[in-house]
Amino acid sequence: MLLGPPGSGKGTQAARLAGQLSIPHISTGDILRAAVKAGTPLGKQVAGIMASGGLVGDALITDLVRDRLAEPDTANGFILDGYPRTAAQAAALDTMRPPDSLVVVLIQVPDDVIVKRMSSRRVCDNCGLTQSVAHDAVGEEQCPYCGGDLIRRPDDHPDTVRRRLETYAAAATPVIEYYRAREGFGEVNGLQHADRVNGALHAHIQRVMSPRLP
Repeated sequence: MLLGPPGSGKGTQAARLAGQLSIPHISTGDILRAAVKAGTPLGKQVAGIMASGGLVGDALITDLVRDRLAEPDTANGFILDGYPRTAAQAAALDTMRPPDSLVVVLIQVPDDVIVKRMSSRRVCDNCGLTQSVAHDAVGEEQCPYCGGDLIRRPDDHPDTVRRRLETYAAAATPVIEYYRAREGFGEVNGLQHADRVNGALHAHIQRVMSPRLP
């Protein structure tokens, strides 16, 4: 499980770990954004909340995660990205898997760095690839891979990012404290190069899992 504020790089690292460990990457944010784009009942329910930088309710997200963890591809493990975000969600997760089976890592990045990172982030409206542009870029830019338009997601606007960080901090502190005393908990400096962050994550996973293996 990767914890960290929006823009800390946990989504990128979760995807890398999932590929390296051959286990599914479960991102509640991706699931919700797909629902918004598709205009599903769930998507319509959460679209306004996400655009304003708020958090979707515990019950809705917990049901979504519980259903996903019941799928057979999670039997050998999974990477959770974006859940749990509240202490209530953390307690609910302990009913889905044995508490001592969880490996938890907090990726630490200062708020000012995150605002700059996310306000520079663009998504191609054609291929969906996420890229960075100059933080003071104005107007439309084209994807260098497919030529599509690079657009800023509404929840990446600087003002929205700041509200998201405030919301995250209020909810995340109890979650971090919920896990901090556990053997499986660790912290990684997210200001490092992505490869170093990845290496630190693997080192923590190895440290926690080695005593559990036959």
